[in-house]
Amino acid sequence: MNRLLQESIKNQRRMIGILLENSLTRLARTCENILLDNEKLSIALLDAFPSLPYCKYLYATDPNGIQISANASQDGLDRSQIGRDRSERPYIQGIFDGPDFHLSEAYISLSERRPSLTAIHVIRDAEGSPIAVLGADYDLRELPHTESLYKETDEWRQLKGDPAIRGSLFHQQRVQSRMDLHFAEVLSLLQELMEEHGVFHGKLHFSSSRATVWQADNPYVYHLLDYEELTDPDTCLAFPKRPYFEQALVPRSAIPEIFERFRMLRFADETVYLRSGSLNIVNGVVGLNFSCDGTHYMQHDDFLGRDENFWFGGLSAPPAACATQSTDHVDEIVETICDTGCTSVTDIIARLDSAQPIDQTRDLSSEQQAAVLAELKSIMAVYNEHSTHEPR
Repeated sequence: MNRLLQESIKNQRRMIGILLENSLTRLARTCENILLDNEKLSIALLDAFPSLPYCKYLYATDPNGIQISANASQDGLDRSQIGRDRSERPYIQGIFDGPDFHLSEAYISLSERRPSLTAIHVIRDAEGSPIAVLGADYDLRELPHTESLYKETDEWRQLKGDPAIRGSLFHQQRVQSRMDLHFAEVLSLLQELMEEHGVFHGKLHFSSSRATVWQADNPYVYHLLDYEELTDPDTCLAFPKRPYFEQALVPRSAIPEIFERFRMLRFADETVYLRSGSLNIVNGVVGLNFSCDGTHYMQHDDFLGRDENFWFGGLSAPPAACATQSTDHVDEIVETICDTGCTSVTDIIARLDSAQPIDQTRDLSSEQQAAVLAELKSIMAVYNEHSTHEPR
């Protein structure tokens, strides 16, 4: 999960915790002396229910997760829940290890099958031992939400795709599509839609010769354009004329340059090639999906700053377009080699540098072997620097 999304969730949980903690703490004090009488306990929970806004169910359990009260709700008391075993539910796990008030992670409720969370308050005796647990269940859709909208990160993100595609990458080759044959016309039409007809986001699927576009007048619905529509200039007549977005992060002059870069990535290599490319001119993000099923999201200016050598490189390193290819297996092999000790690692680096085979990398592709070598060199560079500055 990216950093900004985590921060947004954290802020939302903090707000919910502030809303609930004081009321649940007061209720816990009220219940301390009536835990052995489930009828009095249940009535106390029902009386307190209005003080817990948005609450779905309120109940108490013993320290083992066995319910000792009825379920209190806006419909009254459900006494059939007394004796229910909640010990395996996610909100009960690890509740005695931290503070008495605890807000669970979101989970799917058993009754409604909807995203929910539970506020927990541990009740303790005079010696500090837990004697009961107060639980308040909440349906996420009924909780108030902060007004701040989650903001997508502008950091470069690389995502792994289907391992089966990555594993067979060097057994495949680009097949010429109809869009490949009319690349210039297609790119010119999409450029016109973005500059003059209010299209703010477009994705070109080169291999299947189609595109999906989002238009400002109807942003919740995408339009699918097939090959014939993408090569017919009359298609522009179906989209109303609109001025270029004032809030666009991508300047008009950069659009043809970005599309020209798509062309380069599509045709530069017959094995590693661009399968689809997208551009959002408002948030400035370029999306790339390559034949290895590696996917990249990056800001347009960063994208324009990377040339062909960066994406495809030479034999000394794996292509950046597929930097995520088989990284789990490569990491395992690097870890295994490092466990043999520094002297052995230095020897293996020398052998890999001179193209001598070693047992650990014998079954790897040349790109994966290059990735192992690059990682070992990076690790040893850090080790050697530390050793040089280590006090004697």
